[in-house]
Amino acid sequence: MKLEDAIKSNRFTDERNKAAINLLYTSYWLKSSLSIGLKELGLTLEQHNVLRILKGSYPNAMCVKDIASRIVEKNSNVPRIIDRLVAKKWVNRKQSKQDKRETLISLTDAGINIIELAKDYVDNSNRRTINLSDEEAQTLNALLEKTRTTPESD
Repeated sequence: MKLEDAIKSNRFTDERNKAAINLLYTSYWLKSSLSIGLKELGLTLEQHNVLRILKGSYPNAMCVKDIASRIVEKNSNVPRIIDRLVAKKWVNRKQSKQDKRETLISLTDAGINIIELAKDYVDNSNRRTINLSDEEAQTLNALLEKTRTTPESD
């Protein structure tokens, strides 16, 4: 769907302004699409992100600070997300033996199972919703990374 049809407007200051609005619109569209299926698994996007990060370090535990530094949504309240994951018995929390101020988080067997189910859902959802070839996706990734690069001062 064209952006103009989706937001019922075709007034943009310029193409860069349109691109910024298009990125925001597409981001919210993708988040909504993923949230629906993850909700059926009892997961939010933020919980999924924390579990995905922990799966990447499995079987090693991670400290909360390191999880927070890798999370996609930087405004997320990682300790509260972890509290909910502990309540669901998807992660364990323990105090570090080396640094008593540090809390270590690790996946449980149930957490591994749920993140595998979520991975299957997300992979299938991405195949359905991201209507791009591998080459087009690679180009899009390069353009998005370029977009996040701070331009040098003139």
